[in-house]
Amino acid sequence: MTDDAALAAEIASAAGELLLTIRATSAGTLSGRELGRHGDRAADVLILERLAAERAGDAVLSEESADDPARLEAKRVWIVDPLDGSKEYGMPDHSDWAVHVALWEAGRGLTAGAVAVPMYGEVYSTADPIRVDRLPLGARRPRIVVSGSRPPAFMGEVARAVDAQLVRMGSAGAKAMAVVRGDADAYVHAGGQWEWDSAAPVAVAQAAGLYCARIDGSELEYNRPHPYLPDLVICRPDWAPPLMAAIGEHANAPTDSARVAMARAYIRSLVGHDASHVRLAADAWRVENGQRTGDSGVEIRDRLEHGPEYRPIRRVRDLIFREWDDNVVARFLLDVSAGSGPDLTVSVTEHFRIPAGEIRSIVAIIEPCPEE
Repeated sequence: MTDDAALAAEIASAAGELLLTIRATSAGTLSGRELGRHGDRAADVLILERLAAERAGDAVLSEESADDPARLEAKRVWIVDPLDGSKEYGMPDHSDWAVHVALWEAGRGLTAGAVAVPMYGEVYSTADPIRVDRLPLGARRPRIVVSGSRPPAFMGEVARAVDAQLVRMGSAGAKAMAVVRGDADAYVHAGGQWEWDSAAPVAVAQAAGLYCARIDGSELEYNRPHPYLPDLVICRPDWAPPLMAAIGEHANAPTDSARVAMARAYIRSLVGHDASHVRLAADAWRVENGQRTGDSGVEIRDRLEHGPEYRPIRRVRDLIFREWDDNVVARFLLDVSAGSGPDLTVSVTEHFRIPAGEIRSIVAIIEPCPEE
């Protein structure tokens, strides 16, 4: 039987080849977000089918599939992201997207993983760890890769403190593999990620001898009840002490809990009209001022992106959260376009029930806002 690391590499490679084919054959018919979603779904099916055939008794945690709480009792859990960087995948001039396949084992943590970067024709795997002869510290200005769309707010100060250059890039896998290859010296992320974003990159990076941790220096833990893992540092080990000291000095903003992060992603989509990162259960429902406005996760997501009632929303402000048990309540003001007249402002309270890794229900109260 193929060992786990080799299997991870085979599956990641096959999914990457499928994604390349879809991207090439969909030119002119699909693009942007729709191409990304089509690729995500197709790669997810391939990965799940291969794992079911090769490792039938193992559990799976996938970005594109419903979260089964039974994984928490499983001894072996595959953590996969069928298409990391779906936004970049939908942009023809971008190569910074990847496929992640990792294995977590109870009592051992991450034991195998592979990251395919199809546009480079590369698969990085724990089956064949890369060891790079890196230039000595001080031989050149170090490079830190950060998110292309939402780099950590503190990274400007950190870069100045360690005299580093910031390089923006998409896909967590592409950024992590830049450090593995030696093209960059560190990858720092804060402000929201999920286990599937980092599991395979961390497995490969650790096998390559790199330092991997949370931004506070604590251990990265996987197969948790809420698969939210908001921050990450991957860097060359000899640079870890000064880099982590600078991060510790400047990264002092509070971090969202898993439930608040899920609620925040939903609220962000009210303005952005992109619900790609909103985690909704298949049977999720929503009620607004006593009226049912969604009977499934698919319907709620579709209305967020295409519903005419959301199009006039211009801004969310004065947002505050309260969390207890499985509940998150968000209170905020919405500025709404009134056509040719001045914008209107309404007061919104949204109650989210989030028992595990997905939003199960949303109850919203929309009220006129008193004159400010």
